[in-house]
Amino acid sequence: MICFILTENRAGKTHLAKWHTQFDDEKQKLIEEAHAVVTVCDAKHTNFVEFRNLKSIYQRYAGLCCCICVDINDNHLAYLEAIHNFVEVLNEYFRNVCELDLLFNFCKVYTVVDEMFLAGEIHEASQPKGLKQPLVLQSLE
Repeated sequence: MICFILTENRAGKTHLAKWHTQFDDEKQKLIEEAHAVVTVCDAKHTNFVEFRNLKSIYQRYAGLCCCICVDINDNHLAYLEAIHNFVEVLNEYFRNVCELDLLFNFCKVYTVVDEMFLAGEIHEASQPKGLKQPLVLQSLE
């Protein structure tokens, strides 16, 4: 099960945080720990890191890092693929997504997140289906 999803830049500024598990006062501390764990990893190493009782699966894209923290026994390759699908959907939705798209269109980004991840699980693995509902909502604007 997905505990939380983060998208951060290299400086540690969080642009997206979606929580699927209750963390009362620990959210900021978890964000800082996840960023610290991910930034010290070399690009040559694996994209899976264990910290606390969670597994952090992350992928770097230019200046952004997408991270999904899951239960330690979950299939990390499925979540790595889900991160890639999520970024591909964002890339197609925003026509070459960049950090500013995440900042100024955060409602649309959360719509894509909600379409692809539901209740802490991967909801949609198909890129065209993951893009369909956000495009319908955009056409209503």
